[in-house]
Amino acid sequence: MVSAHTSAGKTVVASYAIAMSLRDKQRVIYTSPIKALSNQKYREFKEEFSDVGLMTGDVTIEPNASCLVMTTEIWRSMQYKGSEILREVAWVIFDEVHYMRDRERGVVWEESIVMAPKNSNFVFLSATVPNAKEFADWVAKVHKKPCHIVYTDYRPTPLQHYIFPSGGKGLYLVVDEKGKFREDSFQKSLNALVPANESEKKKENGKWQKGLVGGRPGEESDIFKLVKMIIQRQYDPVIIFSFSKRECELLAMQMAKMDLNEDDEKVNIETIFWSAMDILSDDDKKLPQVSNMLPLLKRGIGVHHSGLLPILKEVIEILFQEGLIKCLFATETFSIGLNMPAKTVVFTNVRKFDGDKFRWISSGEYIQMSGRAGRRGIDQRGICILMVDEKLEPSTAKMMLKGSADSLNSAFHLSYNMLLNQMRSEDGNPENLLRNSFYQFQSDRAIPDLEKQAKALEEERNSIVIEEEDSLDDYYHLLREYQKLKKKIRDIVFSPRYCLPFLQPGRLVCIQCTGSDETPAFNTKDQVTWGVIINFERLKGLSEDDSNRKPEDSNYIVDVLTRCIVSKDAVNKKSIKIIPLKEVGEPAVVSVPITQIDSLSSVRIIIAKDLLSYEARENTLKKVSEVLSRFSKEGIPPLDPEEDMKVQSNDYKKKARRVEALEGLFDKHEVAKSPLIEQKLKVLHNKKELKLKIKAIRETMRTSTALAFKDELKARKRVLRRLG
Repeated sequence: MVSAHTSAGKTVVASYAIAMSLRDKQRVIYTSPIKALSNQKYREFKEEFSDVGLMTGDVTIEPNASCLVMTTEIWRSMQYKGSEILREVAWVIFDEVHYMRDRERGVVWEESIVMAPKNSNFVFLSATVPNAKEFADWVAKVHKKPCHIVYTDYRPTPLQHYIFPSGGKGLYLVVDEKGKFREDSFQKSLNALVPANESEKKKENGKWQKGLVGGRPGEESDIFKLVKMIIQRQYDPVIIFSFSKRECELLAMQMAKMDLNEDDEKVNIETIFWSAMDILSDDDKKLPQVSNMLPLLKRGIGVHHSGLLPILKEVIEILFQEGLIKCLFATETFSIGLNMPAKTVVFTNVRKFDGDKFRWISSGEYIQMSGRAGRRGIDQRGICILMVDEKLEPSTAKMMLKGSADSLNSAFHLSYNMLLNQMRSEDGNPENLLRNSFYQFQSDRAIPDLEKQAKALEEERNSIVIEEEDSLDDYYHLLREYQKLKKKIRDIVFSPRYCLPFLQPGRLVCIQCTGSDETPAFNTKDQVTWGVIINFERLKGLSEDDSNRKPEDSNYIVDVLTRCIVSKDAVNKKSIKIIPLKEVGEPAVVSVPITQIDSLSSVRIIIAKDLLSYEARENTLKKVSEVLSRFSKEGIPPLDPEEDMKVQSNDYKKKARRVEALEGLFDKHEVAKSPLIEQKLKVLHNKKELKLKIKAIRETMRTSTALAFKDELKARKRVLRRLG
């Protein structure tokens, strides 16, 4: 296994394996994750060895050649079909094996490696991965032969990382070639960031485009200014990565005024282009993507993404390799393995949509794409430019620019296609595939660490000795039951159908100082404070946690004026903590969920219409304090749930009776009068938390030792049997 950066010379190892196989008159298979990489490797090996064939989903050339270049999916299907070639294969080369962590296609690598002929030898080429040894151990276990590792994180051409802020005028060096992060330069770049106002955005095809594409009317867009500067400083060729095929094309169209090629280069491009397009029919030659591409290519500008015709992609790859394309707009797939380095790499965005959500690009993805920058033996250093159009935290930037490569973790999952292939194959055995998967190997490998964690937690639990633990445990369970019942009663009483008519501005309200998700209280009294209702509103949508609630119980929040401590963290994010009225703090209006209300009083006070000023809020809280002092003996009269709020629920009555019974038990309990009852309960609670953690770890160990996906496999087999 060879794990190294781009341009470190991994292909030499593959070439040596091919040369050995051809010398010994044996077959060799070279697999790669994408067609573009297969096409490029086919061209390279064809020039060097001649007896080379190509098999991808698009084209098959010389399928009987001694050296076959193919995509990993083709190799997997050959194994399932039991091709005769399998018996003749001496070496199998898996390029870009770190692609195995891909959520959609990563499972293909695991299937291919597990089912590969046992008498074959293997070469694994990968970008830098921290757990290369773990992968090698798995291969050695599956194929019962040693797997040697060659690992280096040395980059032959050092990189400089710049930020180009949206609307800014220049570049800011944030990480130099020695890997030093320049904090002051980073802050300057963010200060130069000009956020695009709605009026400055350009509407195109019904969608709002960023200043990246449009810019202000009469002004050059950010991308045009950046490419212009790159060409002027002779930082070309440049690859501009975008995470959208549509954006790739839009950005390329922005370069319409730019001409980067000489006349003789244009002639060469046209000759190469039409000689390649001759294989297309006359109708296909009239396709918009064919006819529109040539004018761009002649100006030295290219577009590369999966939506293009295969022949068109191949032509663009050849032109870029020959230096006839100076500026290439590409999607992320162009960064996978293709030996097409440029002097400069530009990221049009630092966020991407991963199928579920928009997120910052990971350090591993950044390393993969930025690896295209810097041509070995040509450039002294490579240049990476991040176009930033939103505020970026220094910690996020450091993680992205200086973070380590992503670990190689299994993305194995079952599919009906896999099961059907396994059942159809003579030697197919789904259980064996699961047992030998990298997923199962990683699960088994985690067991010793989990065992250590469990033992450490057990020792910690056993070291906690509590006097009268049985009696205290009984009291603890009563307290937990009491608190759960109180919460359920609050949920009933303060459901919108009962409490909404009483949430008028000016009503005094008793609210809990802490949210329900914080550490539980260890006494029967909740920590509460008083405030005054200002307003309430219904939240428009249900959160994920509330998706099982009835529509009539939709979320409502209540604006309450009370005493708070307002603080700001390092990134200037405001946090508000509710405190008792008597403590030192400032008057503030806070939004609390209905579930945080402890009780509603029958008292209402007159509040000022404008509470924006500090004095108005403070005066209102003084009125609340006056009411509290007036009712200091008997307490502020609350609204009675049954008589005032008309709560008619039998469930409420049943729970209220149980709460009364529990309150009687607390006073009579043998440990209730202990002066250190709360401290003892906290210690007992910590001991119980440790027990739960130990139980969770033991359960993880139990499921890890069992065959992964065993139940799912049975269920899927049952479905297939019923479908015949």
